[in-house]
Amino acid sequence: MTNERLRAAMLERGLTLAAFAEAIGVDEKTIERWITQGRTPYRRHRYAAATHLGVEETYLWPDAISRQQVATASESEIVNIYPHRWAMPRDTWGRLFSQAEEEIGILVYVALFLAEDTGIQRLLEEKARAGVRVRVLLGEPDGSAVAQRGEEEGIGDAIGAKARNAIALYRPLRQIDGVEFRLHDTILYNSIYRADDELLVNTHVYGNAASNAPVFHLRGVAGGDMVALYRDSFERVWDGAKPLTGG
Repeated sequence: MTNERLRAAMLERGLTLAAFAEAIGVDEKTIERWITQGRTPYRRHRYAAATHLGVEETYLWPDAISRQQVATASESEIVNIYPHRWAMPRDTWGRLFSQAEEEIGILVYVALFLAEDTGIQRLLEEKARAGVRVRVLLGEPDGSAVAQRGEEEGIGDAIGAKARNAIALYRPLRQIDGVEFRLHDTILYNSIYRADDELLVNTHVYGNAASNAPVFHLRGVAGGDMVALYRDSFERVWDGAKPLTGG
């Protein structure tokens, strides 16, 4: 079978067989066999090819990686586990966002602790001005998801009020080019804080505030799929959210 995914990925990036072969250090005929005959490359070549094309190795060769390999690689993506968000070092968020070179993503209902942190807001502004794409997803204050979360935590409409407060606090940052805000009405099972391929995933626990729930610190590695799973979740919520406009 031909590998149309590999062919399409090369075409999307305007790569010829010769240019691609030179970039990853293999013969041009070898790549041709990968495409036309569906040959599976050695692992080091799969990794080099996927990295150069900017896609996941499992996307190009889904049958090449065993379940055990995926499980082992995914386990390696776990940097740390914190039992509660409040137990994390205070500078964790700044260290995460400061290392971003391409993209920062925040998916929350409120995360008022970030909106109130002028240092974090200044850092996000600096990153945006340096060319990093900054995307923030906040819960729709009058949405059903925010209302349900308030009921689950036993605080009624307090989360809606906090969301309005966060929107107001973010007003200066919302004027910066490269910073995008959207409102979502999605049930979240976790909050996601992303800097490129490094994530902090704050789980949501019924009857508890997010600050009291565990946080997983993840960093993407070749062959792992945990980070990719959360990144895809972020994108799905982003696609269904509406731009935050007005004051």
